[in-house]
Amino acid sequence: MERLETGIHAGRLSPAEYEANFSDLHPRLDNHEALVAADRCYFCHDAPCMTACPTSIDIPLFIRQISTGNPIGSAKTIFDQNILGGMCARVCPTEELCEQACVRNTAEERPVEIGRLQRYATDAAMQAGKQFYVRAEATGKKIAVVGAGPAGLAAAHRLAVKGHSVTIYDAREKSGGLNEYGIATYKTVDDFAQAEVDYVLSIGGIEVRHGALLGREFSLADLQAQYDAVFLGIGLAGVNALRIEGENLAGVDDAVDFIAALRQAEDKSGIAIGRRVVVLGGGMTAIDAAVQAKLLGAEEVTICYRRGKEHMNASEYEQDLASSKGVIIRHWLAPKSILSQDGKVAAIEVEYTKLVEGRLVGTGETGVIAADQIFKAIGQTFEASSLGSLRMESGRIAVDTEGHTSLDGVWAGGDCVFGGEDLTVSAVAHGRDAAESIHRTLSAAAAPAVAVA
Repeated sequence: MERLETGIHAGRLSPAEYEANFSDLHPRLDNHEALVAADRCYFCHDAPCMTACPTSIDIPLFIRQISTGNPIGSAKTIFDQNILGGMCARVCPTEELCEQACVRNTAEERPVEIGRLQRYATDAAMQAGKQFYVRAEATGKKIAVVGAGPAGLAAAHRLAVKGHSVTIYDAREKSGGLNEYGIATYKTVDDFAQAEVDYVLSIGGIEVRHGALLGREFSLADLQAQYDAVFLGIGLAGVNALRIEGENLAGVDDAVDFIAALRQAEDKSGIAIGRRVVVLGGGMTAIDAAVQAKLLGAEEVTICYRRGKEHMNASEYEQDLASSKGVIIRHWLAPKSILSQDGKVAAIEVEYTKLVEGRLVGTGETGVIAADQIFKAIGQTFEASSLGSLRMESGRIAVDTEGHTSLDGVWAGGDCVFGGEDLTVSAVAHGRDAAESIHRTLSAAAAPAVAVA
């Protein structure tokens, strides 16, 4: 094998290789494939797959609709519970949710392909321009939604369906949040995230204001004064610091920024990548960064995680995917320092770790891994300074079961709330359920008083 040039460089591959590497990971099923896949479903009455879905989609029903040649009806069943069902079909860890609970999986260790069937149906409806929902008569109520990610979009759509007027404020230039900026390119191709945003907004009654950051252009108090209700669907901010020597060297980058740059790049050949790359972390961001580093032409890509394989937040499927792409995953290694040469990254010193009475400790044994680029994927922080007196819990917004915060008229959901699962599908459920709670609250306040004799 020809050795690649040391350092961080763009254009390591041919145009054909870039195109092949960043093609659709799981292409849409064709009609015959969908019918065959649907035929494997037992259509369980008390379906465990449905219970395992955070948005409680009626999975047996939508699969039965596919099996009877009604993918459009199937899409409506999905969208009734999850208006972002198209993206969730692409990025949901179905192997840990619905497909893990599938009876076929228990019996045969091969579940029904629920995620791919969901994509088949939702793609059919979106490509046909089928809009299932009509706005109710205008209520005259105005709701502000902060964040145009999955939680905010789901809340806005459900509120618009109820007849409320919604204004979404988002700090970025595009809507979509994590779906637009934080997911591996090969999982959602052809600008699907924006196509889905357009589909959601086509209901009408939703205005989006980009470049509007809470705490900069407006305050929470401003929104409370101008709107009848507020929903906070704020995403996470920067990556946690390593707090080790060499962290600020050229070649040490945030994995989330790398993934976002790839998502926005029309020409992948313009994205520079190191010859030897180390990714620090054990979640989905680490996997996405490592796999894409390999797809960009890196010769060696190593994930270093401070605990064992069973502790990684990334699913076993995603870990296996990374391994199949040539990524090396090493466990029980914690970063100790980043070594430099001529002001640039040259290697990373790591310390072996172990658990002692449930506590992670270093063993004192160290090693060095050569690298010219290091990506940090060790979790993100939530910026709460603009939230005033809102009650927090463990650094996130505290909410009740309906998403209501400690402030009257303010709800929250998605990554910003305590107890969240950091999943797109869970964020959608938060936004949808909070919208229903907002609607009930506003409707009750508007209802005429009933005289009691």
